[in-house]
Amino acid sequence: MSFLRRRLLTAALTANALRPAPGARASVPAFFAGWLTSELAPQLLTATLADTAAHAARAPRSRVGLALAGVTALGLAHLVRQAGGVRQGVEEALTEGIGADYADRLDPVPTPAELKTRWRSLVNPFRLLTPEVEVIRDIAYSDAGRHGRLDVYRSRTADLRRAPVLVQVHGGAWVIGDKKEQGLPLMAHLAAKGWVCVAINYRLAPRHPFPAHVIDVKRALAWVREHIADYGGDPDYVAITGGSAGGHLAALAALTPGDPAYQPGFEDADTSVQVAVPHYGVYDLAGATGLRSAIGLRDGFLAPRVMRTTWAEDPELFESASPLLRAGADAPDFFVLHGTHDTMVPVDQARMFVTRLREVSRRSVTYAELPGAQHAFDIFHSVRSGHVVRAVDRYLHWHWHGYRSGMTGPVPQDALP
Repeated sequence: MSFLRRRLLTAALTANALRPAPGARASVPAFFAGWLTSELAPQLLTATLADTAAHAARAPRSRVGLALAGVTALGLAHLVRQAGGVRQGVEEALTEGIGADYADRLDPVPTPAELKTRWRSLVNPFRLLTPEVEVIRDIAYSDAGRHGRLDVYRSRTADLRRAPVLVQVHGGAWVIGDKKEQGLPLMAHLAAKGWVCVAINYRLAPRHPFPAHVIDVKRALAWVREHIADYGGDPDYVAITGGSAGGHLAALAALTPGDPAYQPGFEDADTSVQVAVPHYGVYDLAGATGLRSAIGLRDGFLAPRVMRTTWAEDPELFESASPLLRAGADAPDFFVLHGTHDTMVPVDQARMFVTRLREVSRRSVTYAELPGAQHAFDIFHSVRSGHVVRAVDRYLHWHWHGYRSGMTGPVPQDALP
């Protein structure tokens, strides 16, 4: 490929990351191109500068290619700066959601150096696990074969006795995905600090239509309550997280503890969680917001592929599956994260979900909206994902220390009777 063509390709990718291609048909390709370009912007900037320097040293030179390289480098530098700005953005979200004094619950309080971008991790952004983290794989929590298995991540060196627990639910549009593919930067980070993290598989559509997915999440939560002490975890403190479809399932499970419709045969099991941290989740499966994107997802994908029925035939199925419509006064604490450039699940869903939670919940609701972030911004190490992981770390430790001391999150005044 010639220098000019390489520069044209990189310029197109950068332009899409800065302003994703609009429209439902373009949402998937815009996501893949924008996601990788945004999260790998430092690496692409370095490669662009190196390629341009090598081309400039030769003759003949492509003036158009050199001009494109200059414009592209500026665009990529903007993406890097934008990702770096997440550090301040998530800190503002935390202080707004849980109070400016939230760091008083942290022990130890992170130093400024610990909050900076860790450029060394970007040399190999796909090296997600470190030797200090042990992974115990494929533990059965149900009789659903590989879809009924989970992995436990824990420290090899920490003294694990009643350690806080995080359950990770993978995404993949309810039809694909695996527990080994997502949430690894966060789980590796927390496991190294003494948490016990559990990544689960669950049955997938269309072979297993909804609500099989959330039933399996509930079964996994019941397993955690019963067995996680054997792995050093505290069965009384369980946090849940996940991205995309996993964000939907994490939020829905958090909002429906003990719902017998989602716990067939294990209705009495404790499936409650203390806190939920959904990333770029789907919160309106019923189209209740009136958003064109939500209605399009409902009728064009969810109905034929996930629910295996239509909205007209069974509206209650879609409504009961929508976290937006299940939010209530007894919701646990929530920390919701979403990107402004998400073409797969537009950010309006997260905004409306957070608004609803803040209207009705008696617990804290924290929301971080990430400028320029696409879907799946936390899959591998990047400038943005590093700041997000450290923010979630601070939030969860704030919550866990509060739980241990008998403190609860701030209670919104407008939610009080």
